[in-house]
Amino acid sequence: MKKSAFVIKALFILLTVAIAVTGVSVMKVILTVPGDMVLIEGEEYQYDIGSLFPISIKADTEGILKINGKSVERPYNHIGLSRPVSLSSDKGGSLKLNLRFFGIIPVKTINVDVVSNKNLVACGNTIGVKIKLDGILVIGISSVFSNGQKIVPARNTGIKPGCIIIGVNGRETESIDDLVDAIDQSGGKPLKIRFRTGEEVQETMVTPVRSSEDGKYHIGLWVRDSTAGIGTLTFYDPDTGRFGALGHGITDIDTGTLMSVKAGEILESDILGVKMSRSGVPGELKGVFSEGRLLGTILSNTEVGIYGKLDRNAMQRIKGRVYPVGVRANIREGPATILSNIDGKNIEEYDIVIQKVSRQSLNGSKGMIIKITDERLLRTTGGIVQGMSGSPVIQDGKIVGAVTHVLVNDPTRGYGIFIETMLMNAA
Repeated sequence: MKKSAFVIKALFILLTVAIAVTGVSVMKVILTVPGDMVLIEGEEYQYDIGSLFPISIKADTEGILKINGKSVERPYNHIGLSRPVSLSSDKGGSLKLNLRFFGIIPVKTINVDVVSNKNLVACGNTIGVKIKLDGILVIGISSVFSNGQKIVPARNTGIKPGCIIIGVNGRETESIDDLVDAIDQSGGKPLKIRFRTGEEVQETMVTPVRSSEDGKYHIGLWVRDSTAGIGTLTFYDPDTGRFGALGHGITDIDTGTLMSVKAGEILESDILGVKMSRSGVPGELKGVFSEGRLLGTILSNTEVGIYGKLDRNAMQRIKGRVYPVGVRANIREGPATILSNIDGKNIEEYDIVIQKVSRQSLNGSKGMIIKITDERLLRTTGGIVQGMSGSPVIQDGKIVGAVTHVLVNDPTRGYGIFIETMLMNAA
């Protein structure tokens, strides 16, 4: 009886240890293996996972990916991952890889995109950015003073800062003028306002109030239908003219809402001066741009940059050097450079150090942490300033990303986005 109890206890201990070891191994793979991968056709990438157990891999699409030189087909391929594994592909496409221990225990699903082996023109020149919103952005709600009372017409209507007004009384509103005209013509009668919050579209009634201050009708909304600013052009594709810039989205300064673009353009700009960054206070490039110096059309404003197409003549005017693409697997912590024309004239190469590389996800604009080390740039700007977003990051002769954000408490450091993330959104 005692022997039986001892055996059961021993088996229980062994099972507990096995579960613990398996759990540790699963977590190690989850933390080590990125959830998204972008590979360049014809190039080989090494991943050192060091799993304690053999992992089986199943691809949902045949004929695209090779592991250790062998094609990954639909059936499971059992691979011991105690040594580095090479991934490569000879053709473009997208697939999902399902990883399982022993073909049984689910570990992770990886999204893999294979892009063509192309070169990009790395730019680094500042640009003027103008966008017309797809609708009218509500940035604030206020009261209207009427007959000795403060009335808030939009109260309890569902309209709040960040909402996009897209129609009034069944008619589309494309500008603030359209909204003002509808209010003026209402005669104080309720307006049926159609608005969008995220992806959800709603309708509500708002009754204009005649103001005692100017005698006009108001609905107590502060709104915006366009915006403009200065940024940096990251790259363009010399074959298609497609460009990427900023590395982060254009958001409304008051609400933080990502602006939906109806129309937009980038223009040549002139830098008039630099406000230096210091701890706690980010600096900025002060510049202007001319309506007559159009460079291209903005097609989309995303969380990871603005994208569009250059005019044919602009491709000849923009200075830049052709670089091959370096994806996340190529990037290492260590020396690199950025391209920027902070004086508005010459594009210069400045020394930086890539301090950290995120291996998990391609999503977002904070894939790298970088530090400015070039004394020339530090003397002029104090580090990263507003307007430098989009400055290309170059390492080992390849374009690997772009500057996106400054760390406010240490302006010599900031974030960078992977170039593959930008390419996925520029297509």
